[in-house]
Amino acid sequence: LAPLLPHIDHRNRGMRTRLGCLSHKSDSYNDFTAILPDKPNRALKRLSTEEATRWADSFDVLLSHKYGLAAFRAFLKTEFSEENLEFWLACEDFKKTRSAAKLASKAQRIFEEFIDVQAPREVNIDFQTRELTRRNMQEPSLSCFDQAQGKVHSLMEKDSYPRFLRSKIYTDLLSQTQRRLS
Repeated sequence: LAPLLPHIDHRNRGMRTRLGCLSHKSDSYNDFTAILPDKPNRALKRLSTEEATRWADSFDVLLSHKYGLAAFRAFLKTEFSEENLEFWLACEDFKKTRSAAKLASKAQRIFEEFIDVQAPREVNIDFQTRELTRRNMQEPSLSCFDQAQGKVHSLMEKDSYPRFLRSKIYTDLLSQTQRRLS
């Protein structure tokens, strides 16, 4: 048993190092070029303090602004929960589907990616919602994900959104827009 102890200690030390790296992950972005879509330097110059401040008015205002959406996505990545936003966006895109032929295949892809148990990017929804969505998949319609999407929206709004507004990502972004004015 004694010869195994140094090996076990070495593995634990390695695990502590890896966990330490995760726990020190910062949600600060001093360089916002990584989170802003298309031509980020120009985008940051165009983003006004007023626009960024409006993101705090409501969660839906944040989601409707492309730079707000990008900043929120970056924040969710620091929390390892970006699958919630990706699912919500996939549902929004799904609702725009006009082709009946594409409807079923798109619905299946969304279900397999986000809803199914052990899905690669499984969202956190209750059993009843998961089962209702599974039943809706038997005859997919534009509303088959409505309940699941609503639950995920509510979860983000009540949980992630308030933390985003307090995060360094958001406060640093506001500071950068304010500094441009002075």
